[in-house]
Amino acid sequence: MATLALTKRKAYGGTVAFIGYMLSPLSWWNDLFVNWPIALVFAWIVSWFWKPAFTASLVLGYWLTNILGFVLMQKGGAKIISEEDLPYSRKLLYRDLSISVLYTLLIVALAKMGVIGPIQDTVHKIQNFVHRS
Repeated sequence: MATLALTKRKAYGGTVAFIGYMLSPLSWWNDLFVNWPIALVFAWIVSWFWKPAFTASLVLGYWLTNILGFVLMQKGGAKIISEEDLPYSRKLLYRDLSISVLYTLLIVALAKMGVIGPIQDTVHKIQNFVHRS
């Protein structure tokens, strides 16, 4: 029975760690397909209610996905390696935040250049493009 519980714990830990990896900036190639869309939808929802908050909520959403990714990797890895749950330390949190800052600078630059924006602006650009064609 103990072996089955350990196998379940490791399988659960592996799943949690994989999801965390997909959300973390360590999977930089996946940011375009996972983190940015999640952050963009989050920003669209926020900017639907308060349009000026688009860039700030885009950054916040992106940071939250990255931080969540690191936390899930840490928790999943801990479940795989040990038989006890280990705490997520401040040192690990600070490291995770500093990595997220680098990606955040890119997101802010794209928003400031107008490459990405609130949903209303995006829909308007698409409508203009369709009507010109």
